[in-house]
Amino acid sequence: MIHRIVPSEPIGRVLTCLMLLVGTGFAADDQGGAKAAASASTLHVTHILGFEGISSNTNGDLSIQGDVLRFKKSDGSGAQITIGSIQDVFLGEEDKQVGGVPLALGRAATPFEGGRVIGLFSHKKYDTVTIEYLDSNRGFHGAVFQMNKGQGRALENQLAAEGAHITKPEDQATKQGTQETSNEDK
Repeated sequence: MIHRIVPSEPIGRVLTCLMLLVGTGFAADDQGGAKAAASASTLHVTHILGFEGISSNTNGDLSIQGDVLRFKKSDGSGAQITIGSIQDVFLGEEDKQVGGVPLALGRAATPFEGGRVIGLFSHKKYDTVTIEYLDSNRGFHGAVFQMNKGQGRALENQLAAEGAHITKPEDQATKQGTQETSNEDK
C-alpha cells in the first residue's frame, strides 16, 4: 500500500504567509542597512585626549562633514580638523572590566572561585583610534578617541575614502624592515 502525503490547504496558506513575511523582512533589512550607512558617519565616542579646548574623557559625536573631521560635545562646543591635515590613523583595541566596586565585591564573595567565571563576562571591548594631524601652523598633534568595537575600522575606512593619508600595517612593516637592514649595514 502506497501512502501519499498531500499538503492540505491550511499548510499551503501558512507557507505562503511565511514566504511573504520572509520577503518583507529582507526588504526591511535593506532599508535598515541604508539607514545604518547614512548614520555611520556620526559615531558616539569618548575623546581621551588631544584636541585643543576639549577636556580629557569627554563624550561626544565624531563625524565627517565634507572635508572636516568634527568632534562635538553634547553642549554644542567642539573641535575640528581638516581631513587633508591627517598624517596617519592608528587602530587599537582595549578591554575594560565593567561593574566597578560592586561587581568586584560580588566576585570576591562568590564561593568556589565563581568570581573567575563572573570575570569572564564582565569585560567590554573598545576600539581606540589615534589620529596624527598637522595644525594650521604645520605643528604635529595627535588625538585619541575610544569607541565601540568595530567602529574604529569603519572610521578609518571613511577617512581613507575622504582622502586622509593612512599608512597600512604592511607598509609600516616594510619600512621598519628596510630601516633595520640599513642599520645592520653600518
